[in-house]
Amino acid sequence: MVQDKFSRKNFLRMTAGAALLPTVAAIATGEAAAGPVATAAPPGTDGFGGPGWGQLGEIMRVTKPPKFRDQDFPITAYGAVADGTTDATAAIRAAIEACHAAGGGRVVVPAGSFLTGAIHLKSNVNLHVSEGATLLFSTDPEQYLPVVLTRFEGIELMNYSPLIYARDCENIAVTGTGTLDGQADWDNWWSWVNQTSTDFANLNAMAEEGTPVPERVFGAGHFLRAAFIETYHCRNVLIDGVKLLRSPFWEIHPVLSRNVTVQNVHIDSRGPNNDGVDPECSQYVVIRNCVLDVGDDCIAIKSGRGTDGLRVNVPSENILIEDCTLNIRYGAITIGSEMTGGVRNVFVRNCRIGSANQYFGLYIKTNSTRGGFAENIYLKDLEISNLTKEVVSCNFYRGEGDTGPLTPRVRNVELRNVTVGHARNAFSMTGYPRSPIQDFRVIDCTFTSIDAPSTIKDVQMKFTNFTVNGQKITDPAQLL
Repeated sequence: MVQDKFSRKNFLRMTAGAALLPTVAAIATGEAAAGPVATAAPPGTDGFGGPGWGQLGEIMRVTKPPKFRDQDFPITAYGAVADGTTDATAAIRAAIEACHAAGGGRVVVPAGSFLTGAIHLKSNVNLHVSEGATLLFSTDPEQYLPVVLTRFEGIELMNYSPLIYARDCENIAVTGTGTLDGQADWDNWWSWVNQTSTDFANLNAMAEEGTPVPERVFGAGHFLRAAFIETYHCRNVLIDGVKLLRSPFWEIHPVLSRNVTVQNVHIDSRGPNNDGVDPECSQYVVIRNCVLDVGDDCIAIKSGRGTDGLRVNVPSENILIEDCTLNIRYGAITIGSEMTGGVRNVFVRNCRIGSANQYFGLYIKTNSTRGGFAENIYLKDLEISNLTKEVVSCNFYRGEGDTGPLTPRVRNVELRNVTVGHARNAFSMTGYPRSPIQDFRVIDCTFTSIDAPSTIKDVQMKFTNFTVNGQKITDPAQLL
């Protein structure tokens, strides 16, 4: 049974050989090294305990898009009408069932506008949204019931279904050059942000008290918004070519998924908490050639939150981000803030970042209530045009500050060949005295126009061929 194959136990077994490294907790902290290490670094590593860019070949070898049978199931053959007002939910469901029963293929949305509620994918099904086709998603919350297993900001619960959802599936896709329009605005989903706090506080209390997930039932009468596309416990996932508009909440959210490719996607959704792509507790993920104009972080890598993150305890790792354009709004590349399970082995290259509305280049968000680790984070060949805040922000005192039991660890972060046209600050980086940010390196980088001094405290930094405002920087004190 697919359910058994994708149990959490089997997921952990499946990922056990995925080039896992020792956790940062096992690495000495405190004093910076006095000089170079005497022994040579193992082949394929960066010399700082991380895998280095040599691991990229393995990530690209493992992360391959799924293939599907050459047979089509047009939704119009099952009763869908392209008038933008007739509910096509049942027709789409019937086409997916038929495709799955026949061994897989494409469920085709032809040109025209189709109104639908929640779409639940099944194994071996490629939902193909053709050129000129638009799926208009209902803004009636009843269309996203019954509740399903999902997450809200890193905590598992039973809640409204994401607009496109898959659980315990294998070989699934959403492809084509058509449009997925969530139709969210301040008259429906987005206004829920003003009513979320009570529900989220109750959910967090349930997680802290150990309430079983099936008993954490929200949905009708509550105000926790669902993601646009979410794969939960899935393997071999492809999101390719589509345009996403007006999401209720996060846009593309792979959770506990492996072998995920997101490519050639354009997201234009400026609502509250409208993150672009959020891999969470997922492994072997490639995000390439995407254009993201979103209301929150562009790409945010996550791994669960607090007590629930410790319970699940699965990191996000082995992730490649390349050839993307990240325009707005907060962090272009973000790790956290839900990162209790840890994040490691993230590679970012050949991306264009920045606009009049972009805050941060690299944004690592954690503190001692979130905990977790971020290690082996590599960025190179990036062009950053304009940032309204820092090029790199990593402050362990943000949010709840140092008020919890989960000391975070950040180590082995490298920026190489990164050019910055303008930013307010180069760095805002503050670790803890008991847990400094370690092995942060800036190599062959040029920051042309920086307005204000940096904040750097409890950070071990090394600069090689680094200039800011035309001055060669060899010591962090020069930036203060």
